[in-house]
Amino acid sequence: MKRLLFDINVILDVLLDRLPHADVASDVWGSVEDGRAAGLLSAHAVTTLHYLNAREVGPRRARQTTDAILSVFDVATVDRHVLHSALALGWTDFEDAVTAAAAQRAKCDALITRNPADFKGSPVRVLTPAEVLPWLNPARPDAASVLRSRRPRSSR
Repeated sequence: MKRLLFDINVILDVLLDRLPHADVASDVWGSVEDGRAAGLLSAHAVTTLHYLNAREVGPRRARQTTDAILSVFDVATVDRHVLHSALALGWTDFEDAVTAAAAQRAKCDALITRNPADFKGSPVRVLTPAEVLPWLNPARPDAASVLRSRRPRSSR
């Protein structure tokens, strides 16, 4: 089973029904719910999601939403090792670096984001929600080209 770390923007697309991204993000989320993939969120993504949600719907509903998210997704640890690995990437956006380092530490097969350019040089393969769906269903002929186009440099 593929291990996928979801960037916060994909989760927000679902929670906020952000069009036109919500449908494909929901399909990828559904792949976790139906067991085609294992979904993870970085620990800092969970706290950020809770904070943003609480501002919109209040603390009680935010706790319910966070509990529901945690019933679907596992959490990738963010510890000293992950933070040092993120610093070593040398990226301008430290939050993105932490996300990539958490995905690597959690042995994820891919990091799923709507903004792959934010993860240039990632130690983990980066796919958009639209790209990951055929990858999870290798019977589709376009899956192999997706794999080739998004492999990290170290595995080529």
